[in-house]
Amino acid sequence: MTGALLEILNLLGKQAHAIDGGAARQWAETFTPDGVFRSPTYPEPVRGREALTEFAAAFAANNPRAHHIVTNVCIDREISADECHVKANLLIVRTTSSGAVAIDRVTTIDDSFVRHGGLWRIAERVITRD
Repeated sequence: MTGALLEILNLLGKQAHAIDGGAARQWAETFTPDGVFRSPTYPEPVRGREALTEFAAAFAANNPRAHHIVTNVCIDREISADECHVKANLLIVRTTSSGAVAIDRVTTIDDSFVRHGGLWRIAERVITRD
């Protein structure tokens, strides 16, 4: 799974840059077509790429100075060669108009990854707030 971890780390990095940069479609494409995003910050789960794209676009529009920082990434459970569970910490920080940095959220992400079309994709993400 060492190769898998490198691919997953790359995907999580691209995902963070995509949502922070307003690349909503690219962010949504890190999920499977029927992927699910669950967070206590939002009232309902976001399901499917179209809804995920809209969610990411709204987040970027409403948080222009936000940065997603993903850290402590590990494969928590190997299910098969094409499926695993990944755990990580996610901090959302923002730069204020004065240039100061503020931490908005510290969270834990629990991702169910599957190989889809030969690439690792997130089937479901569950966010918990710390």
